[in-house]
Amino acid sequence: MSDALDHLVDLLDLEPLEVNIYRGQNRDLGTGRVYGGQVFAQALVAAKRTVTENREAHSAHGYFILPGDLKAPIVYFVDRLRDGNSFTTRRVTAIQHGQAIFNLSASFHIVEDGPAHQSEMPEAPDPETLTPELVTIREMADKIPEALRDVLTQERPIDVRPVDIIDPMRAEKRPPMRRAWFRAVSRLPDEPSIHQAVLAYASDYGLLITALQPHGIAYRSRGLQLASLDHSLWMHRPFRADEWLLYSTDSPVTYGARGFVRGTIHSQSGELVASVAQEGLIRVKKDKN
Repeated sequence: MSDALDHLVDLLDLEPLEVNIYRGQNRDLGTGRVYGGQVFAQALVAAKRTVTENREAHSAHGYFILPGDLKAPIVYFVDRLRDGNSFTTRRVTAIQHGQAIFNLSASFHIVEDGPAHQSEMPEAPDPETLTPELVTIREMADKIPEALRDVLTQERPIDVRPVDIIDPMRAEKRPPMRRAWFRAVSRLPDEPSIHQAVLAYASDYGLLITALQPHGIAYRSRGLQLASLDHSLWMHRPFRADEWLLYSTDSPVTYGARGFVRGTIHSQSGELVASVAQEGLIRVKKDKN
């Protein structure tokens, strides 16, 4: 694995402190606070650590309560709500400085047969023909504020390849739809829970940008306050996060300083492997001048 992916896997390998209690570290992505996908994924890992039977997560729903402090570890408390014949339910609370910053409800399911159908995969170019987002960002490094330049141009654990390139510094009106391929930058261990955790980590990346597009608001606009409020992830079938996945998102509504975004994640072979929904804060501070 690459150094960046090694670091992500280490972030997701929580330290056990006591029964049902785990501790995780942080990675700075240049926002000044803990990345929401990180705390979501770590909470899912904490929940999975308490599931002793061969059951994988099929849904997880989280609320972001307070911004996370990058300088402090996060402690995860797991409540074992139910261990049923088919489903296991867990609740996780993430704590920093004695306060809850995030909570998660997660459900795990045994493998069962049943009827199957899915929506069609959106059309998208082959990911190998697209430019990695990191390459684009490094090409525009001179536009990035010096304080953020090293962080935003650092090696990444996830290779993201947008179908349509968006300049994070320049406002441009677009329809509220995005498509991007993503995968871990190198091979991951075969354990399914690791792939679920990596997908959970990636599922929060860039979602609210979709809700900004019809308003011509650049992601790095001055005075823009952007934050995830809640995040839901459903995992429908097995997948590998180190193979190409197409993330297609749309935003049907933005109102009252909140934007709503929904997404589907398909494998390159066309299987719908996961669905996502998120509401986020979109607050634009007006220039006093």
